[in-house]
Amino acid sequence: VQLQASGGGLVQAGGSLRLSCAASGFTRDDYAIGWFRQAPGKEREGVSCISSSDGSTYYADSVKGRFTVSSDNAKNTVYLQMNSLKPEDTAVYFCAASGIAGMGDYDESKYELWGQGTQVTVSS
Repeated sequence: VQLQASGGGLVQAGGSLRLSCAASGFTRDDYAIGWFRQAPGKEREGVSCISSSDGSTYYADSVKGRFTVSSDNAKNTVYLQMNSLKPEDTAVYFCAASGIAGMGDYDESKYELWGQGTQVTVSS
């Protein structure tokens, strides 16, 4: 049972990246998937999440309108499309699965399975 995050890299400001979070050993749409990020010297913060069941999506204000979370249940994978990237988006991005988190709930204690993180660096 694991989550595998990938897709990070170095991009110029204004560019785009798509992160992937591949679930194995369980069915992704039985769980909410959250995307979190941690910038150097800062606490980890919730960025976006997609619920189980109806696939409702939620975004932090800092990324609303620029990031889009989606799910391909056939591939058991969740994506985070990041557009109009800014230097302040630079961070390690993590995906995590929760069987109990409510809508838009970024309480990390409710996420029982975490991926390994993928680095996103946005240059100015």
